[in-house]
Amino acid sequence: MATSSASAIFKASRLSTSSAKLPPSTTAAAAVAQKLLSFRPLIKNPLIPQPLKFSAAQRSHFSCKSAQITDPSDTRSSKIQELNVYEINERDRGSPAYLRLSQKTVNSLGDLVPFSNKVYTGDMKKRAGITAGICVLIKNEPEKKGDRYEAIYSFYFGDYGHIAVQGPYLTYEDTCLAVTGGSGIFEGAYGQVKLQQIIFPFKLFYTFYLKGIPDLPSELLGEPVPPSPAVEPSPAAKACEPGATLANFTD
Repeated sequence: MATSSASAIFKASRLSTSSAKLPPSTTAAAAVAQKLLSFRPLIKNPLIPQPLKFSAAQRSHFSCKSAQITDPSDTRSSKIQELNVYEINERDRGSPAYLRLSQKTVNSLGDLVPFSNKVYTGDMKKRAGITAGICVLIKNEPEKKGDRYEAIYSFYFGDYGHIAVQGPYLTYEDTCLAVTGGSGIFEGAYGQVKLQQIIFPFKLFYTFYLKGIPDLPSELLGEPVPPSPAVEPSPAAKACEPGATLANFTD
């Protein structure tokens, strides 16, 4: 008798389970969740930045400044200040050093390149200091005859302090890096910097778009010399003569 009752209860339980259906609201939620997993929103939300699209002509004149997006929750100063400097490898510092950690005969992932080059103000009238940092090879691009690195380095400006940057360093085209901070008058700095290859790896031109700091001193803001392979610092700046350097510049 007990066995018969247990069997009846078991059958009733099976019938109840097999006939159960998810309520419509649960089914709809599951469908929405599935769509979200695709990371393809059906409707463009004007509050969400959309991917930037550039024509070939726009890419050739790409500006870091034009790609900036302002965060309304950021309470720091959003005033953009442009600062231009030249980085020049005068082949007297043993830079760069190539550390082939991959132990391969071609440039490969993981190779390191420490470097330090001289920095001049954009008008090429004053020696500003040096760059100092390291590049980690991410990918060799034989079809582009170059490499992609992730770079972490600083620009030193004597008593004014330094600016720290990080981002992509491509040996075959211009790039934009993030300004991650600084010291001295650059304390709290953020923004971006455009790196222009003039002669790799000996001559580069940078345009900083700095935010979050007080007004820059006029000594750093001279009219920049247009970048070209022939550009050179003034003889006085190159010789680090008095009046042609920033105070206590790093050498």
